[in-house]
Amino acid sequence: MLAAARRPGMLGPHNEKAGHVFEILTVIIGILLALAVAAIIVALYLYFVTRRIGRRAEKAVPPAGKFITVDGNRIHYVERGEGRPILFIHGLGGTLHHFLYPVFRNFGAGYRLIALDRAGSGWSTRTDGSDGRLIDQAKGVHRFIETLGLEKPLLVGHSLGGAIALQTALDYPDEISGLALISPLTHFGGGIPEGFRPLFIISPWKRRLVAWTVSAPRAIKNAPAVLDFVFGPQKPPEDYAVAGGAMLGLRPSHFYATSTDFCSSGRDLRRLQARYGELQVPVGILFGDADRVLDYEQHGLAMEGKVKGLDLEIVSGIGHMLQHALPEQTVAFIRRIAARAFAA
Repeated sequence: MLAAARRPGMLGPHNEKAGHVFEILTVIIGILLALAVAAIIVALYLYFVTRRIGRRAEKAVPPAGKFITVDGNRIHYVERGEGRPILFIHGLGGTLHHFLYPVFRNFGAGYRLIALDRAGSGWSTRTDGSDGRLIDQAKGVHRFIETLGLEKPLLVGHSLGGAIALQTALDYPDEISGLALISPLTHFGGGIPEGFRPLFIISPWKRRLVAWTVSAPRAIKNAPAVLDFVFGPQKPPEDYAVAGGAMLGLRPSHFYATSTDFCSSGRDLRRLQARYGELQVPVGILFGDADRVLDYEQHGLAMEGKVKGLDLEIVSGIGHMLQHALPEQTVAFIRRIAARAFAA
């Protein structure tokens, strides 16, 4: 009887079923391990590709100015000329080249022009823990002004830099002479523009993973569409990649900071726009009515009646990058606001 119970025909089906399950689990685990190894290999490959692209970008667009340490951040900046100070603050994903390239060389004498790479952008570093909120970036501008010893500068802000300039003027009103805003972000809402969706990465670890793997190859692939969105209906300058500093956007640290700014900047906009009536300095806004990035009615015309003595200039048929499309008109606008600000 015992011998018969041990024959394959008696308990075999149960053992065979368990064996099949074990075999299936082994295959599944093998497949998962293979996929994990493949993913690691692909990630490492993309890491080295991104790193190589970033190094080429650094060689193509080396630092153009000097460095100063502000609250642990190494801030890159350029200054030209002598006179009352004008501080230029670039927008999302930009660098100081957005002003250095089209504006500084057309500005002429009479003022001390300073453009900085915002913390994390271009050649400036950003300490871990800073989340890119407007109040933090305004504090950074305030500390830069203090550290460099600038006496009540006029702030020129483009796009997101316009919101940062507004926040700075409201939080530190005694340090600013006036605001000249070019295509500024001023109000909350409007959704996520299609061209900026790849930047909307909420998770910091995922943001860093993307920055060090696919950000540079994807940026190169999508460059024509992104440039058309940002510059349209005008064309970007032919030498924008180098002379305009665009290649620095291929560095992983730059992408990480840009994505961080994009995800965080809107958190303060509602409170910011409720305070515009507090502004006591001369304010000017220059906007193109063909802007594809920021709607000129929502962010430009909507400022009428909220800012006392607002100088609002709307340019027909021009997109978001006014300083590139109309450098002489942009310089004339800044000089006009500077004359009001420093006279006051």
